[in-house]
Amino acid sequence: MPIILLVEDEGPIRDMLRFALSRAGMEMLDVETVKQAKELLAVRRPDLILLDWMLPDENGLALLRRLRKKKDLRDIPVIMLTARAGEEDKIKGLEVGADDYITKPFSPPELIARIRAVLRRATGADTDGNLKLGKLNLNPDTRRVFCGGAEISPGPTEYRLLEFLLSHAERVYSRGQLLDYVWPDSGEREERTVDVSIRRLRKLLAPHGCDGLVRTVRGAGYSLSAKGVGDA
Repeated sequence: MPIILLVEDEGPIRDMLRFALSRAGMEMLDVETVKQAKELLAVRRPDLILLDWMLPDENGLALLRRLRKKKDLRDIPVIMLTARAGEEDKIKGLEVGADDYITKPFSPPELIARIRAVLRRATGADTDGNLKLGKLNLNPDTRRVFCGGAEISPGPTEYRLLEFLLSHAERVYSRGQLLDYVWPDSGEREERTVDVSIRRLRKLLAPHGCDGLVRTVRGAGYSLSAKGVGDA
């Protein structure tokens, strides 16, 4: 389930999008200010940010500039929401690093379509939303996973772990980061929790020849990579 962070100070827009995103199978986190957004981003990593241009404490463009300079956050896709309809403002937002731009008022279906398009580009998904790496294929909408044409059935935890790693293929994540992203609301905060789930995931993928995609990077963490078999 994609996690969408909405940074917007207008209550009716937050309520409308919470309903629309939920119906579209997405989880929404929402804050009203740049300060609240920075605090939330310190503990949660969304898959995409919907960022209003005009906010009570600071404009969204300033937050976008800071995000693009932060190594651990700069790759999060951002769609700007604004009442500014001028071409110059749109160009300014895109030059700073926005992935897309939508002018208020907008329809929820149009925004959902743009979110899905940006997420496909960001995760490398195909036009049907499938996440693929080597022989591995996962469809977030149906939650079905295939390896070399054979369907596999991971448990809820291993599915979340696989979906996250597949959505961020070739990137290395520490055990602590995976705890934050895959187990955000869980009381299980021990790093060995990650190791156990990685072992279960490899065991599930092994009969179909996909276990080598789950790579251990010594001293750093884990990644899903087609570049080589892991060393653990």
